[in-house]
Amino acid sequence: MYQPPGVKTSSDLPVSDQMKAWVLGDPDQIHLSEKPTPVPSRAEVLVRIDAVAICATDLEIIHAGSPASIQGGLPFNKNFTPGHEYMGTVAALGPDVDEFRIGERVSVEIHAGCGQCKRCRQGMYTSCLNYGKPDKGHRANGFTTDGGFAEYAVNHINTLTRVPDTMSDAEATLVVTAGTSMYGLTELGGLVAGESVVVIGPGPIGLLAVAVAKALGASPVILTGTRNKRLAIGGELGADRVININDENAVEVVKQLTGGIGADYVVECAGTEATLNQAIHMTNRGGKICLAAFPHEAATLDIAHLVRNNIYAYGIRGEGRSATHRAMELMAAKRFDATKIHTHTFPLADLPTALRYARDRVDDAIKVVVTNRKADAIARAAE
Repeated sequence: MYQPPGVKTSSDLPVSDQMKAWVLGDPDQIHLSEKPTPVPSRAEVLVRIDAVAICATDLEIIHAGSPASIQGGLPFNKNFTPGHEYMGTVAALGPDVDEFRIGERVSVEIHAGCGQCKRCRQGMYTSCLNYGKPDKGHRANGFTTDGGFAEYAVNHINTLTRVPDTMSDAEATLVVTAGTSMYGLTELGGLVAGESVVVIGPGPIGLLAVAVAKALGASPVILTGTRNKRLAIGGELGADRVININDENAVEVVKQLTGGIGADYVVECAGTEATLNQAIHMTNRGGKICLAAFPHEAATLDIAHLVRNNIYAYGIRGEGRSATHRAMELMAAKRFDATKIHTHTFPLADLPTALRYARDRVDDAIKVVVTNRKADAIARAAE
């Protein structure tokens, strides 16, 4: 039975010493294995994983390794478990932890900074200067430390947000995505009500960027893309105007909708050379571009236009400054329905199928969620 020294457990939520976890081997090879159940340290809890959403970054890590980094290198064949957009139930408390109770439902942030470097002290723990150094206190679950494609994971208490009883497990996994959009628009961008926002790319972050921007009072909110079905979902989430770039010139339409000056904010979620340059040319003088995608190739950009027009461009990674807490409040108050991007659900035991649906966009999958409410299904898959 699981009873590490100094760790508080409960007979109401028994934990075993060993757990089932999906482990990354060679590129594109992930297999079910058995690992010791992790042990929470000071200011940490053990979370029983109840549901995990699959992110495009998970697919990148499983295929190419980057942007994950384990022991200073790529994560292959290092007993690494990916997955970072998860929620679950507090199953055990680290020494002296009294901020949470065993049995509470929580959603998680990815990053816990070291707490001592310059960036962490500024609240920018997603840019921790000790990134990838767990011995210095940094954690990025699913990137530099084990993630959520497992029965259990350890999380710092600062990364947890309570899940209301009215919210489903699947919806709670989407708080990370909404929090990422929130961080880019508010904490880094400084968005205030009445400013105009364009979102390029109706993927999960883009669609929830539309929802968050609308909930915060942005006007107009414009979404561009190529898939009419996804653009329609963007309309349901609050976009005042959607633009299929196969049918219309996005830059021209944005200029028309903003009195000829362009948008105050552009959130670029596609990551292609063409869309990056569209972002540059549809932003107004002094406006801001949030770069939310990971481009696969180097791009030639109209930097001169940025300089001449005093346009600010900033990258975003993750959901810093506790943006997930504010995203959770909006979602709990039903200011928008994040479940509109949740399209498919699979048991965690069938993770390879779930990954295929997400990777190949089977049935136009947007957000695929795997659930672990019945852990015995994982055990059976391993037999």
